[in-house]
Amino acid sequence: MKKGIPSMVEEMLSPFLRDNGFELVDVEYVKEGSNRFLRVFVDKEGGIDIDECGRISEYLSSKLDETDPIEEAYFLEVSSPGAERPLKKPEDFERAVGKHVLITTYEPLDGLKEFEGTLEAYDGVTLSVRTPKKIYAIPVEKAAGARLAIAF
Repeated sequence: MKKGIPSMVEEMLSPFLRDNGFELVDVEYVKEGSNRFLRVFVDKEGGIDIDECGRISEYLSSKLDETDPIEEAYFLEVSSPGAERPLKKPEDFERAVGKHVLITTYEPLDGLKEFEGTLEAYDGVTLSVRTPKKIYAIPVEKAAGARLAIAF
């Protein structure tokens, strides 16, 4: 059931978010120490503020109370994905073209598992990342994680 909680929350929350101009970035259900956390990351054009996070949290909390799908105790957190927003969906990668990113891979490519630089292109299959040394073509299915990164 635990693997199904993020997708169940996404299904429950998506219509409300869409109707109110928000975008669901990610949902995670994790155990940290002895506590469980249901974290929902939401954004919108121009950014999201704390009052909007509170409104979304209240809506989701009432929906979860109605159906009570999570058996154990947990903390609900609704927040912005922040400046280092995760890239998961095709549209995330499309929007990130031209921006500074950090891509990690499941296995080494050219001896590396971490690629930080500008996302030059995304064609649905390959991420082209320009680093100070060269441009790497990273197959999307080999990417373990991807996020926007703050360039220094």
